[in-house]
Amino acid sequence: MFNMKDNPVIKVKDLTKKFGKFTAVDSISFEVRQGEIYGFLGANGAGKSTTIKMLCGLLEPFSGQAEVAGFSIRTDTEQIKRHIGYMSQRFSLYNNLTVEENLTFYAGIYGLSRERIKKRMDEVIVQTELMEYRSTLVSIMPGGLKQRVALANSLLHQPRILFLDEPTAGVDPILRRRFWEIIDELSTAGTTVFVTTHYMDEVEHCHRLALMHQARIIEEGTIQGIKTKTFIHPLLEIETDDVVKAYAALYEKKDEIGEISIHGAMVHIIPGRNIRQSRANISRILKNSRIRIKNVTEVHPTMEDVFVTLIRRYEQLEK
Repeated sequence: MFNMKDNPVIKVKDLTKKFGKFTAVDSISFEVRQGEIYGFLGANGAGKSTTIKMLCGLLEPFSGQAEVAGFSIRTDTEQIKRHIGYMSQRFSLYNNLTVEENLTFYAGIYGLSRERIKKRMDEVIVQTELMEYRSTLVSIMPGGLKQRVALANSLLHQPRILFLDEPTAGVDPILRRRFWEIIDELSTAGTTVFVTTHYMDEVEHCHRLALMHQARIIEEGTIQGIKTKTFIHPLLEIETDDVVKAYAALYEKKDEIGEISIHGAMVHIIPGRNIRQSRANISRILKNSRIRIKNVTEVHPTMEDVFVTLIRRYEQLEK
């Protein structure tokens, strides 16, 4: 388990990346410690992948500084690559090769000796549960298993830091769960895992996380810390006989009741400071709109609630 007092293995200060006039990453700063699972949460286009590519030495920053495993991303990119594993959104596997042949090829790129390749091959295949697929052509494997092969490739040289860019995109829930179990095991063994995702449920595995929006970090910390900072009261979850109509009616009067969002068949409301008055206003508005309330429950916020709320507040401040 990571120790917050450990020296950071990733240090980022005012890191910026521009492509022409477009700013993809806008002056972000954070630190990640040994053995930590650090999550980068944000919608597509928020700047997550660009950040990872700069930290891996694949993109040169426009301004700012960063160190990975003690090496500068500006001057020591080759040293950085020796200490990290990187699994991109579009992982590179050779479809005409078997799992074992792919691993052997990548082990050679990492410069592992024959003896080391044989030992690490067996270890990562067991670790990623690919034992029965050693001789299987990658071309006929489903997406979730291909993800595991890509992960195995990135682990062959036992990197101190593992960068995973949307590692479970397009993977079914069962394989996603197993993938995160592997990530947890790696962290427990001391590997630092830096992972980007837009799946809100996945961030519950992270020790700390940063929420990115429009190229900036809008919040950072532990999950509980961010939730506590974002919400004064529990959320109100409202079940009605018409969720769309209820949302429309409540949204028109949002100044009287708080922030509103739809979650499946429910309406979630972040009440104002006077929660009793908010509940009374909700009941009155829905009654006047002839919408029947089936149930009103106080619930703990999800990370989706947190993300939606913080984005709305951020965009209001930017106006």
